[in-house]
Amino acid sequence: MSVAKRKLGSSDLSVSAISLGCMSLSGTYGKADDAEGIALIHHALDRGVTMLDSSDMYGWGHNETLIGKALAAGRRDGVVLATKFGQVQRPGGANGVDGRPEHVKAACEASLKRLGVDVIDLYYQHRVDPAVPIEDTVGAMGELVKQGKVRALGLSEAAPATIRRAHATHPIAAVQSEYSLLYRVDAEETLKTTRALGIAYVAYSPLGRSLLTGSVRQIGDIPEGDGRGRHPRFAADNLARNLGFVGAIEGIARAKSCTPGQVALAWLLAQGPDIVPIPGTKRASRLDENMAALDVRLTPAEVSSLSAAIPPGAAAGGRYADALMKAVYL
Repeated sequence: MSVAKRKLGSSDLSVSAISLGCMSLSGTYGKADDAEGIALIHHALDRGVTMLDSSDMYGWGHNETLIGKALAAGRRDGVVLATKFGQVQRPGGANGVDGRPEHVKAACEASLKRLGVDVIDLYYQHRVDPAVPIEDTVGAMGELVKQGKVRALGLSEAAPATIRRAHATHPIAAVQSEYSLLYRVDAEETLKTTRALGIAYVAYSPLGRSLLTGSVRQIGDIPEGDGRGRHPRFAADNLARNLGFVGAIEGIARAKSCTPGQVALAWLLAQGPDIVPIPGTKRASRLDENMAALDVRLTPAEVSSLSAAIPPGAAAGGRYADALMKAVYL
């Protein structure tokens, strides 16, 4: 099945306008089953998804291994395989960050082995390391391109000044960060820079970790072991406030006979052809719903109405807990 494509910066990579974030297949949002995860990936590819987004820290290698198994069944061709490096385990504390050139090279070799491939299509620095000049990290990433181990480079959660310095060192094809109707401040500031440099914007958590779908109405709707139970935006008072914004989405969804999640994705797609949302899911039915958002057309008036109903900075609760916010937008 073929779906609309969007280009990743000045690279030669084009990907499905909605692609798949794979983090949830490694236990972040409650228990995950490997066989079901592989089946979901195959279903996504059958539905026209062409980019799979992973990281070496999703399940600390599990996610890449799972994707490798899914692609080993003759499914590698036509897939843009994206993964990330840079976060490292620190027992008893928050994750560390390592952007040293030697870590870049070692992490890439480990990811290639887990994925079972010879080349990674899009390789991101997952978090910026404030102790290592971005020129050194991206310089090492550029060496991987020269060696044929990586096709294009990306940054995740990088601030505009960092993006400019990185892009001056080696072309950056994509910047990935959180972007949705609920979380726009950092994203819209970053877009000014990515657009000036011709870089694509890959939007993770485009459904606000399901909040914009209206499927979570109270904290009890979140399964035990699901990371959303510890997320600031789902805390009782914050959840009540954030749900107040969902009504505007639901109104348009009723008028268009579609779901709130599809409206939220359609709004994001309408922000520009340089944006690629990567909603994650463990369920084929939810993936089908997300892909059907490509057929939802919002008028300019509807886009403006949603933007005004949920203005930048309106969401209650941070993008992450305070300790984790120290590692983003650097």
